[in-house]
Amino acid sequence: KAAQKVVELYDGKLPADYDALLGLPGIGDYTAGAVASIAYQIPVPAVDGNVLRVISRLTENEEDILKQRVRKRIRSQLLEIMPAGAPGEFNQALMELGATVCVPNGSAKCGECPLAEMCGAKLHDRLDEIPVRKKAKERRIEEKTVLIIQDGEKVAIRKRPSEGLLAGLYELVNFDGHLSENEVLERM
Repeated sequence: KAAQKVVELYDGKLPADYDALLGLPGIGDYTAGAVASIAYQIPVPAVDGNVLRVISRLTENEEDILKQRVRKRIRSQLLEIMPAGAPGEFNQALMELGATVCVPNGSAKCGECPLAEMCGAKLHDRLDEIPVRKKAKERRIEEKTVLIIQDGEKVAIRKRPSEGLLAGLYELVNFDGHLSENEVLERM
């Protein structure tokens, strides 16, 4: 879809504009930033997991990198320090550091890192703790008895309450718990 749009709107050439790249199907912040900075020297950060790890460790940032506001703040900070004449090289250097040196799970190769002397996580022996990625809440498993009530080709559905999980959506008729046929008939 992105290729078709590039052919239709941009004569088959990727646009030299961050926002235009971001508007292409399947192109997110990271890819748009990487293409814009590397191919067109546009000063925009390319922030992926590797870059988040490098910056979080350097600054000893204890915030959850999975939160969008944290990613936005890191992106803004990078924009402030990005060298105007070499944004692509800057982004590639951070990506490469995260991919080959400042690797995950505390197994960083600090001896090979040109930034090791200024890295907060290394200086305070916190490589196993940073970056912070809070675990998603454990999935709640519910037992339900779901009914498929048919009249010919028609199937009975009902609207969920206007508040709570999946508010206002439609669902098959169901009851909490694992009910026997007699228990279902008693509730109908």
